[in-house]
Amino acid sequence: MLKAEETAPEFTLKSTEGEDVSLSDFRGKNVVLYFYPKDMTPGCTTEACDFRDQNSLFEDLNTKVVGISPDPVEKHQKFVEKHGLPFTLLADTDHDIAETYGSWQKKKSFGKEYMGIVRSTFVIDKEGKIAKVWPKVKVSGHVEEVFQYVKEHLS
Repeated sequence: MLKAEETAPEFTLKSTEGEDVSLSDFRGKNVVLYFYPKDMTPGCTTEACDFRDQNSLFEDLNTKVVGISPDPVEKHQKFVEKHGLPFTLLADTDHDIAETYGSWQKKKSFGKEYMGIVRSTFVIDKEGKIAKVWPKVKVSGHVEEVFQYVKEHLS
């Protein structure tokens, strides 16, 4: 997994609006880049809604929230509509970006091993450097912790 002080790897992915979005599109703003396993699941919905509820506070700190999962754009669109998500979701269907950032890892569930997204968050500063990494996120309280970090260190 990438670490703080590293340059955030550039990428371009399809957004919920069907447009290509690149990390460099956000240069001059801080970015909260969060990787999550799957749209419409309980933990991912809670995390997305927590970011939704704090989104205007992040915006006030010149910070964009961007979510990435392997789900296709169409599923992201339904997720956004159902929960009124005001930020960009990106489709990493071949999980290349998740692999680049180190969020695609071996997981275990009910004794079976498989590869998947490990919930993780990267705060990227205005110049494109990774400022902070949360490698194995527990949803409860996470968004508030990220907000406090951005407020104290990047505003």
